[in-house]
Amino acid sequence: MNGQPRFDERFASRTPRTRALFERAKKTIPGGAGSTARLPRNGWKPYPLFVAEGEGSRLRDVDGNEYIDYLLGLGPMILGHRNPVITRAVSDAVANLGTCFGLPYELEIEAAEKVVAAVPGIDQVRFTNSGSEAVGTAVRLARATTGRRLIVRFEGHYHGWQDTVYWSNHVDPALAGPIENPRPVAMGGGVPTELEDTLVVLNWNDPEALIALMESRGHEIAAVLTEPAVFNTGCILPEPGYLELLREQTTKYGAMLIFDEVITGFRFARGGAQEWFGITADLVTYAKGLGGGFPVAAVAGTREAMRLIADGTYSHSGTYNANVVQCAAVSATMDLLAEPGLYERQRALGDRLATGLETIARDRGVAAHVTGIGTVFQLWFADQKIRNWRDAAAYAREDVFTRWYEEMVLRGVLFHPLQFENLFISLVHTDADIDATLNAADDAMSVIAREF
Repeated sequence: MNGQPRFDERFASRTPRTRALFERAKKTIPGGAGSTARLPRNGWKPYPLFVAEGEGSRLRDVDGNEYIDYLLGLGPMILGHRNPVITRAVSDAVANLGTCFGLPYELEIEAAEKVVAAVPGIDQVRFTNSGSEAVGTAVRLARATTGRRLIVRFEGHYHGWQDTVYWSNHVDPALAGPIENPRPVAMGGGVPTELEDTLVVLNWNDPEALIALMESRGHEIAAVLTEPAVFNTGCILPEPGYLELLREQTTKYGAMLIFDEVITGFRFARGGAQEWFGITADLVTYAKGLGGGFPVAAVAGTREAMRLIADGTYSHSGTYNANVVQCAAVSATMDLLAEPGLYERQRALGDRLATGLETIARDRGVAAHVTGIGTVFQLWFADQKIRNWRDAAAYAREDVFTRWYEEMVLRGVLFHPLQFENLFISLVHTDADIDATLNAADDAMSVIAREF
Protein backbone atom coordinates (compact mmCIF):
# COMPACT_ATOMS: atom_id res chain seq x y z
CA MET A 1 0.00 0.00 0.00
CA ASN A 2 2.48 2.56 -1.21
CA GLY A 3 4.85 1.84 1.66
CA GLN A 4 2.22 2.32 4.36
CA PRO A 5 1.71 -0.26 7.11
CA ARG A 6 -1.31 -2.49 6.61
CA PHE A 7 -4.63 -1.33 8.07
CA ASP A 8 -4.59 -4.06 10.72
CA GLU A 9 -1.24 -2.81 12.00
CA ARG A 10 -2.30 0.84 12.01
CA PHE A 11 -5.58 0.01 13.72
CA ALA A 12 -3.88 -2.17 16.34
CA SER A 13 -1.42 0.59 17.20
CA ARG A 14 -4.37 2.89 18.00
CA THR A 15 -6.44 0.35 19.92
CA PRO A 16 -4.33 -1.82 22.26
CA ARG A 17 -6.87 -1.74 25.09
CA THR A 18 -9.70 -2.61 22.72
CA ARG A 19 -7.73 -5.61 21.51
CA ALA A 20 -7.11 -6.77 25.09
CA LEU A 21 -10.78 -6.43 25.97
CA PHE A 22 -11.79 -8.43 22.90
CA GLU A 23 -9.51 -11.28 23.91
CA ARG A 24 -10.91 -11.15 27.42
CA ALA A 25 -14.51 -11.05 26.18
CA LYS A 26 -14.07 -14.15 24.02
CA LYS A 27 -13.56 -16.25 27.15
CA THR A 28 -17.08 -15.67 28.50
CA ILE A 29 -19.11 -14.16 25.63
CA PRO A 30 -19.55 -16.28 22.48
CA GLY A 31 -17.40 -14.69 19.79
CA GLY A 32 -16.49 -11.81 22.10
CA ALA A 33 -19.59 -9.67 21.64
CA GLY A 34 -23.29 -9.78 22.44
CA SER A 35 -24.44 -9.91 18.82
CA THR A 36 -23.14 -11.67 15.73
CA ALA A 37 -23.52 -8.32 13.97
CA ARG A 38 -20.61 -6.97 16.05
CA LEU A 39 -18.08 -9.68 15.21
CA PRO A 40 -15.20 -9.79 12.69
CA ARG A 41 -17.24 -12.06 10.39
CA ASN A 42 -19.64 -9.12 9.95
CA GLY A 43 -16.93 -6.70 8.90
CA TRP A 44 -15.47 -5.55 12.21
CA LYS A 45 -11.89 -6.59 11.43
CA PRO A 46 -9.51 -7.30 12.98
CA TYR A 47 -11.81 -6.85 16.00
CA PRO A 48 -14.67 -4.55 16.95
CA LEU A 49 -14.10 -1.28 18.72
CA PHE A 50 -14.87 -1.30 22.44
CA VAL A 51 -16.70 1.86 23.41
CA ALA A 52 -16.06 3.90 26.53
CA GLU A 53 -18.84 6.44 26.07
CA GLY A 54 -21.07 8.24 23.62
CA GLU A 55 -22.44 11.75 23.72
CA GLY A 56 -24.43 13.50 21.03
CA SER A 57 -22.96 12.68 17.62
CA ARG A 58 -19.65 11.37 19.00
CA LEU A 59 -18.24 8.13 20.39
CA ARG A 60 -15.03 7.58 22.32
CA ASP A 61 -13.38 4.16 22.45
CA VAL A 62 -11.55 2.67 25.45
CA ASP A 63 -8.23 3.81 23.95
CA GLY A 64 -9.34 7.45 23.95
CA ASN A 65 -9.97 7.77 20.19
CA GLU A 66 -12.97 9.93 19.30
CA TYR A 67 -15.24 9.30 16.32
CA ILE A 68 -17.96 11.19 14.53
CA ASP A 69 -20.61 8.50 14.69
CA TYR A 70 -22.64 7.52 11.64
CA LEU A 71 -23.25 3.98 12.92
CA LEU A 72 -25.57 5.26 15.67
CA GLY A 73 -25.94 1.86 17.30
CA LEU A 74 -27.10 0.51 13.89
CA GLY A 75 -29.82 3.15 13.88
CA PRO A 76 -31.48 3.62 17.29
CA MET A 77 -29.52 6.70 18.38
CA ILE A 78 -31.65 8.95 16.22
CA LEU A 79 -31.38 11.73 18.82
CA GLY A 80 -27.73 11.10 19.59
CA HIS A 81 -26.05 9.37 22.51
CA ARG A 82 -27.20 10.13 26.04
CA ASN A 83 -29.86 12.58 24.93
CA PRO A 84 -30.47 14.51 28.15
CA VAL A 85 -34.23 14.86 27.72
CA ILE A 86 -34.85 11.17 27.08
CA THR A 87 -32.36 10.07 29.74
CA ARG A 88 -34.07 12.27 32.32
CA ALA A 89 -37.54 11.08 31.32
CA VAL A 90 -36.53 7.44 31.74
CA SER A 91 -34.69 8.06 35.01
CA ASP A 92 -37.64 9.97 36.46
CA ALA A 93 -40.13 7.33 35.37
CA VAL A 94 -38.13 4.51 36.94
CA ALA A 95 -37.64 6.49 40.15
CA ASN A 96 -41.29 7.52 40.42
CA LEU A 97 -43.10 4.49 38.98
CA GLY A 98 -40.96 1.35 38.89
CA THR A 99 -39.89 -0.77 35.93
CA CYS A 100 -42.25 -3.64 35.15
CA PHE A 101 -45.71 -4.43 36.56
CA GLY A 102 -47.29 -7.16 34.44
CA LEU A 103 -50.31 -4.80 34.36
CA PRO A 104 -51.24 -1.75 32.30
CA TYR A 105 -50.60 1.82 33.48
CA GLU A 106 -51.26 5.35 32.24
CA LEU A 107 -47.82 6.09 30.76
CA GLU A 108 -48.36 3.16 28.35
CA ILE A 109 -51.49 4.88 27.01
CA GLU A 110 -49.65 8.19 26.71
CA ALA A 111 -46.82 6.62 24.68
CA ALA A 112 -49.24 4.78 22.38
CA GLU A 113 -51.34 7.91 21.80
CA LYS A 114 -48.25 9.86 20.75
CA VAL A 115 -47.12 7.20 18.27
CA VAL A 116 -50.58 6.96 16.72
CA ALA A 117 -50.73 10.76 16.44
CA ALA A 118 -47.32 10.86 14.72
CA VAL A 119 -47.85 8.18 12.09
CA PRO A 120 -50.49 8.32 9.34
CA GLY A 121 -52.52 5.19 8.70
CA ILE A 122 -52.27 3.50 12.11
CA ASP A 123 -54.96 3.37 14.77
CA GLN A 124 -53.40 1.15 17.43
CA VAL A 125 -49.97 0.03 18.63
CA ARG A 126 -48.57 -2.71 20.86
CA PHE A 127 -45.09 -2.29 22.32
CA THR A 128 -42.65 -5.19 22.39
CA ASN A 129 -38.91 -5.69 22.76
CA SER A 130 -37.16 -6.15 19.40
CA GLY A 131 -37.67 -5.70 15.70
CA SER A 132 -37.53 -9.44 15.17
CA GLU A 133 -40.36 -9.94 17.66
CA ALA A 134 -42.45 -7.24 16.03
CA VAL A 135 -42.05 -8.67 12.52
CA GLY A 136 -42.73 -12.20 13.72
CA THR A 137 -45.93 -10.96 15.32
CA ALA A 138 -47.04 -9.14 12.18
CA VAL A 139 -46.44 -12.18 9.96
CA ARG A 140 -48.34 -14.57 12.21
CA LEU A 141 -51.12 -12.06 12.74
CA ALA A 142 -51.54 -11.69 8.97
CA ARG A 143 -51.87 -15.47 8.64
CA ALA A 144 -54.38 -15.60 11.49
CA THR A 145 -56.41 -12.74 10.03
CA THR A 146 -56.60 -13.99 6.45
CA GLY A 147 -56.60 -17.74 7.08
CA ARG A 148 -53.87 -18.05 4.43
CA ARG A 149 -50.32 -19.32 4.75
CA LEU A 150 -48.17 -17.73 2.02
CA ILE A 151 -45.98 -14.71 2.77
CA VAL A 152 -44.39 -12.80 -0.10
CA ARG A 153 -41.00 -11.23 0.66
CA PHE A 154 -38.10 -9.89 -1.37
CA GLU A 155 -34.46 -10.74 -1.86
CA GLY A 156 -32.08 -8.44 -0.04
CA HIS A 157 -34.57 -7.44 2.66
CA TYR A 158 -33.89 -8.42 6.26
CA HIS A 159 -36.80 -8.86 8.66
CA GLY A 160 -35.10 -10.32 11.70
CA TRP A 161 -33.86 -13.71 12.81
CA GLN A 162 -37.09 -15.63 13.39
CA ASP A 163 -37.44 -18.86 11.42
CA THR A 164 -40.45 -17.61 9.45
CA VAL A 165 -38.57 -14.70 7.87
CA TYR A 166 -34.84 -15.52 8.10
CA TRP A 167 -34.63 -16.21 4.39
CA SER A 168 -33.09 -14.73 1.21
CA ASN A 169 -31.43 -11.69 2.75
CA HIS A 170 -27.92 -11.42 1.24
CA VAL A 171 -28.43 -14.63 -0.64
CA ASP A 172 -26.02 -16.25 -3.10
CA PRO A 173 -27.70 -15.85 -6.51
CA ALA A 174 -26.36 -19.27 -7.51
CA LEU A 175 -28.39 -20.84 -4.70
CA ALA A 176 -31.47 -18.72 -5.29
CA GLY A 177 -31.73 -19.46 -8.99
CA PRO A 178 -33.15 -17.29 -11.77
CA ILE A 179 -34.12 -13.74 -10.97
CA GLU A 180 -37.53 -14.27 -12.57
CA ASN A 181 -38.40 -17.02 -10.10
CA PRO A 182 -35.97 -17.18 -7.17
CA ARG A 183 -36.34 -19.90 -4.59
CA PRO A 184 -36.32 -19.11 -0.86
CA VAL A 185 -32.93 -19.75 0.76
CA ALA A 186 -32.57 -20.05 4.53
CA MET A 187 -29.89 -17.70 5.81
CA GLY A 188 -28.56 -19.88 8.60
CA GLY A 189 -28.45 -23.33 10.09
CA GLY A 190 -31.35 -24.54 12.17
CA VAL A 191 -34.09 -22.96 10.06
CA PRO A 192 -36.58 -25.75 9.20
CA THR A 193 -36.55 -26.42 5.47
CA GLU A 194 -40.29 -27.16 5.66
CA LEU A 195 -40.90 -23.41 5.99
CA GLU A 196 -39.74 -22.88 2.41
CA ASP A 197 -43.22 -23.79 1.21
CA THR A 198 -44.74 -20.95 3.26
CA LEU A 199 -42.79 -18.27 1.39
CA VAL A 200 -42.67 -16.80 -2.07
CA VAL A 201 -39.56 -14.72 -2.74
CA LEU A 202 -39.50 -12.07 -5.46
CA ASN A 203 -37.04 -9.61 -6.94
CA TRP A 204 -37.72 -6.10 -5.59
CA ASN A 205 -38.64 -3.17 -7.84
CA ASP A 206 -40.00 -5.69 -10.37
CA PRO A 207 -43.68 -4.86 -10.93
CA GLU A 208 -44.21 -7.51 -13.59
CA ALA A 209 -43.13 -10.31 -11.27
CA LEU A 210 -45.48 -9.14 -8.53
CA ILE A 211 -48.46 -8.81 -10.86
CA ALA A 212 -47.85 -12.26 -12.34
CA LEU A 213 -47.66 -13.82 -8.89
CA MET A 214 -50.81 -12.14 -7.65
CA GLU A 215 -52.72 -13.14 -10.77
CA SER A 216 -51.76 -16.79 -10.32
CA ARG A 217 -51.73 -17.14 -6.51
CA GLY A 218 -53.18 -13.96 -5.05
CA HIS A 219 -55.95 -15.73 -3.14
CA GLU A 220 -53.37 -17.90 -1.32
CA ILE A 221 -51.31 -14.99 -0.05
CA ALA A 222 -51.68 -13.79 3.54
CA ALA A 223 -49.36 -10.80 3.24
CA VAL A 224 -46.69 -9.02 1.27
CA LEU A 225 -43.84 -8.12 3.63
CA THR A 226 -41.42 -5.39 2.58
CA GLU A 227 -39.11 -2.67 3.72
CA PRO A 228 -40.66 0.43 2.12
CA ALA A 229 -37.09 1.50 1.34
CA VAL A 230 -34.37 -1.11 1.55
CA PHE A 231 -31.82 -0.16 4.18
CA ASN A 232 -30.66 -3.71 4.82
CA THR A 233 -28.88 -3.81 1.46
CA GLY A 234 -27.04 -0.54 1.45
CA CYS A 235 -29.79 1.83 0.45
CA ILE A 236 -32.24 1.03 -2.35
CA LEU A 237 -35.27 3.23 -2.89
CA PRO A 238 -38.58 2.11 -4.38
CA GLU A 239 -39.02 3.13 -7.97
CA PRO A 240 -41.94 5.46 -8.74
CA GLY A 241 -45.25 3.64 -8.43
CA TYR A 242 -43.84 0.45 -6.88
CA LEU A 243 -45.19 0.88 -3.35
CA GLU A 244 -48.49 2.02 -4.84
CA LEU A 245 -48.57 -1.23 -6.80
CA LEU A 246 -47.96 -3.30 -3.66
CA ARG A 247 -50.85 -1.51 -1.96
CA GLU A 248 -53.16 -1.92 -4.94
CA GLN A 249 -52.41 -5.60 -5.51
CA THR A 250 -52.73 -6.65 -1.87
CA THR A 251 -56.04 -4.84 -1.57
CA LYS A 252 -57.30 -6.40 -4.80
CA TYR A 253 -56.60 -9.96 -3.64
CA GLY A 254 -57.50 -9.60 0.03
CA ALA A 255 -53.91 -9.92 1.28
CA MET A 256 -52.36 -7.70 3.92
CA LEU A 257 -49.50 -5.28 3.30
CA ILE A 258 -46.83 -5.23 6.02
CA PHE A 259 -44.27 -2.45 6.11
CA ASP A 260 -41.13 -3.33 8.05
CA GLU A 261 -40.23 0.13 9.34
CA VAL A 262 -37.70 -1.08 11.88
CA ILE A 263 -35.16 1.19 10.15
CA THR A 264 -37.32 3.67 8.21
CA GLY A 265 -39.65 4.45 11.10
CA PHE A 266 -39.11 8.01 12.41
CA ARG A 267 -35.80 8.11 10.53
CA PHE A 268 -36.30 10.65 7.73
CA ALA A 269 -39.79 11.87 8.66
CA ARG A 270 -41.72 11.77 11.92
CA GLY A 271 -44.37 9.59 10.29
CA GLY A 272 -41.75 7.35 8.71
CA ALA A 273 -42.08 5.88 5.25
CA GLN A 274 -45.87 6.01 5.36
CA GLU A 275 -45.69 9.80 5.63
CA TRP A 276 -42.76 10.18 3.22
CA PHE A 277 -44.09 8.01 0.42
CA GLY A 278 -47.78 8.62 1.07
CA ILE A 279 -48.64 4.90 1.20
CA THR A 280 -50.21 3.23 4.23
CA ALA A 281 -49.92 -0.45 5.09
CA ASP A 282 -52.23 -2.68 7.13
CA LEU A 283 -49.53 -3.59 9.64
CA VAL A 284 -46.29 -1.76 10.42
CA THR A 285 -43.34 -2.73 12.59
CA TYR A 286 -41.07 -0.30 14.41
CA ALA A 287 -37.94 -0.49 16.55
CA LYS A 288 -34.72 1.48 16.09
CA GLY A 289 -35.92 5.09 16.06
CA LEU A 290 -38.92 4.53 18.30
CA GLY A 291 -37.32 4.98 21.70
CA GLY A 292 -34.43 7.35 21.09
CA GLY A 293 -31.83 4.70 21.90
CA PHE A 294 -33.70 2.65 24.47
CA PRO A 295 -34.69 -0.96 23.64
CA VAL A 296 -38.26 -0.94 22.39
CA ALA A 297 -40.16 -2.14 19.35
CA ALA A 298 -43.79 -2.16 18.26
CA VAL A 299 -46.34 -3.62 15.92
CA ALA A 300 -48.98 -1.16 14.78
CA GLY A 301 -51.82 -1.08 12.32
CA THR A 302 -55.34 -0.18 11.44
CA ARG A 303 -58.07 -1.04 13.92
CA GLU A 304 -59.23 -3.83 11.61
CA ALA A 305 -55.72 -5.27 11.26
CA MET A 306 -55.28 -5.28 15.05
CA ARG A 307 -58.72 -6.68 15.94
CA LEU A 308 -57.53 -10.22 16.72
CA ILE A 309 -54.97 -8.85 19.16
CA ALA A 310 -57.61 -6.56 20.64
CA ASP A 311 -60.12 -9.33 21.36
CA GLY A 312 -57.48 -11.78 22.54
CA THR A 313 -58.00 -14.30 19.73
CA TYR A 314 -54.38 -13.77 18.81
CA SER A 315 -52.15 -13.91 21.88
CA HIS A 316 -49.54 -11.19 21.70
CA SER A 317 -47.81 -11.59 25.05
CA GLY A 318 -44.53 -10.62 26.67
CA THR A 319 -43.47 -10.05 30.25
CA TYR A 320 -41.44 -6.98 29.29
CA ASN A 321 -43.87 -5.56 26.71
CA ALA A 322 -44.61 -1.89 27.40
CA ASN A 323 -42.36 -1.70 30.44
CA VAL A 324 -41.76 1.65 32.08
CA VAL A 325 -38.34 2.24 30.49
CA GLN A 326 -39.81 1.66 27.03
CA CYS A 327 -42.88 3.84 27.44
CA ALA A 328 -41.02 6.72 29.07
CA ALA A 329 -38.47 6.67 26.25
CA VAL A 330 -41.14 6.51 23.53
CA SER A 331 -43.15 9.33 25.05
CA ALA A 332 -40.12 11.62 25.35
CA THR A 333 -38.85 10.71 21.88
CA MET A 334 -42.18 11.47 20.21
CA ASP A 335 -42.17 14.91 21.86
CA LEU A 336 -38.64 15.71 20.68
CA LEU A 337 -39.35 14.56 17.13
CA ALA A 338 -42.25 17.04 16.93
CA GLU A 339 -39.88 20.04 16.85
CA PRO A 340 -40.85 22.16 13.81
CA GLY A 341 -38.25 22.05 11.05
CA LEU A 342 -36.14 19.36 12.72
CA TYR A 343 -36.31 16.80 9.92
CA GLU A 344 -35.99 19.37 7.16
CA ARG A 345 -32.81 20.73 8.74
CA GLN A 346 -31.20 17.33 9.27
CA ARG A 347 -32.18 15.95 5.87
CA ALA A 348 -30.49 18.98 4.32
CA LEU A 349 -27.41 18.30 6.45
CA GLY A 350 -27.34 14.68 5.32
CA ASP A 351 -27.81 15.69 1.71
CA ARG A 352 -24.82 18.02 2.01
CA LEU A 353 -22.68 15.16 3.31
CA ALA A 354 -23.92 12.73 0.67
CA THR A 355 -23.39 15.19 -2.19
CA GLY A 356 -19.95 16.06 -0.84
CA LEU A 357 -18.87 12.41 -0.69
CA GLU A 358 -20.12 11.78 -4.20
CA THR A 359 -18.29 14.84 -5.50
CA ILE A 360 -15.04 13.88 -3.76
CA ALA A 361 -15.18 10.41 -5.31
CA ARG A 362 -15.97 11.75 -8.78
CA ASP A 363 -13.19 14.33 -8.64
CA ARG A 364 -10.70 11.53 -7.95
CA GLY A 365 -12.01 9.27 -10.69
CA VAL A 366 -13.56 6.73 -8.30
CA ALA A 367 -16.82 5.19 -9.54
CA ALA A 368 -19.28 5.86 -6.73
CA HIS A 369 -22.74 7.31 -6.21
CA VAL A 370 -25.05 8.02 -3.30
CA THR A 371 -28.58 6.75 -2.76
CA GLY A 372 -30.62 7.81 0.23
CA ILE A 373 -33.05 10.15 1.94
CA GLY A 374 -30.98 12.69 3.82
CA THR A 375 -30.73 11.17 7.29
CA VAL A 376 -29.82 7.74 5.94
CA PHE A 377 -27.88 6.94 2.78
CA GLN A 378 -25.16 4.81 1.30
CA LEU A 379 -22.20 5.57 -0.90
CA TRP A 380 -22.24 2.80 -3.48
CA PHE A 381 -18.90 1.99 -5.04
CA ALA A 382 -20.47 0.93 -8.31
CA ASP A 383 -20.72 2.31 -11.81
CA GLN A 384 -24.36 1.24 -12.26
CA LYS A 385 -27.59 2.08 -10.47
CA ILE A 386 -28.57 -0.45 -7.79
CA ARG A 387 -32.28 -1.36 -8.02
CA ASN A 388 -32.37 -4.66 -6.10
CA TRP A 389 -30.24 -7.31 -4.40
CA ARG A 390 -29.09 -8.91 -7.64
CA ASP A 391 -27.74 -5.57 -8.84
CA ALA A 392 -25.97 -5.05 -5.52
CA ALA A 393 -24.39 -8.50 -5.65
CA ALA A 394 -23.28 -8.02 -9.25
CA TYR A 395 -22.04 -4.44 -9.34
CA ALA A 396 -21.06 -3.20 -5.87
CA ARG A 397 -17.32 -3.10 -5.13
CA GLU A 398 -17.32 -4.40 -1.57
CA ASP A 399 -13.54 -4.41 -1.39
CA VAL A 400 -13.35 -0.71 -2.29
CA PHE A 401 -15.98 0.22 0.28
CA THR A 402 -14.18 -1.67 3.03
CA ARG A 403 -10.89 0.09 2.24
CA TRP A 404 -12.70 3.43 2.34
CA TYR A 405 -14.14 2.53 5.75
CA GLU A 406 -10.66 1.58 6.98
CA GLU A 407 -9.18 4.90 5.96
CA MET A 408 -12.11 6.80 7.44
CA VAL A 409 -12.10 5.07 10.82
CA LEU A 410 -8.40 5.82 11.15
CA ARG A 411 -9.36 9.47 10.62
CA GLY A 412 -12.02 9.46 13.34
CA VAL A 413 -15.16 8.79 11.32
CA LEU A 414 -17.22 5.71 12.18
CA PHE A 415 -19.83 3.88 10.12
CA HIS A 416 -20.47 0.26 9.25
CA PRO A 417 -17.57 -1.37 7.38
CA LEU A 418 -19.77 -3.27 4.91
CA GLN A 419 -21.06 -1.93 1.60
CA PHE A 420 -24.50 -3.43 2.23
CA GLU A 421 -25.12 -1.34 5.35
CA ASN A 422 -25.56 2.45 5.44
CA LEU A 423 -24.65 5.75 7.10
CA PHE A 424 -27.07 7.33 9.59
CA ILE A 425 -27.28 11.04 10.31
CA SER A 426 -28.72 11.72 13.74
CA LEU A 427 -31.00 14.63 14.46
CA VAL A 428 -28.16 16.20 16.50
CA HIS A 429 -25.30 16.04 13.99
CA THR A 430 -23.97 19.51 13.20
CA ASP A 431 -22.46 21.39 10.29
CA ALA A 432 -19.10 21.06 12.04
CA ASP A 433 -19.49 17.27 12.01
CA ILE A 434 -20.20 17.32 8.29
CA ASP A 435 -17.23 19.60 7.57
CA ALA A 436 -14.86 17.36 9.54
CA THR A 437 -16.23 14.25 7.82
CA LEU A 438 -15.75 15.71 4.35
CA ASN A 439 -12.20 16.73 5.22
CA ALA A 440 -11.46 13.17 6.33
CA ALA A 441 -13.12 11.81 3.19
CA ASP A 442 -10.98 14.05 1.02
CA ASP A 443 -7.84 12.38 2.39
CA ALA A 444 -9.30 8.87 2.47
CA MET A 445 -10.62 8.98 -1.08
CA SER A 446 -7.19 10.02 -2.34
CA VAL A 447 -5.84 6.77 -0.89
CA ILE A 448 -8.65 4.80 -2.56
CA ALA A 449 -7.96 6.46 -5.91
CA ARG A 450 -4.28 5.45 -5.73
CA GLU A 451 -5.01 1.85 -4.75
CA PHE A 452 -7.88 1.16 -7.14
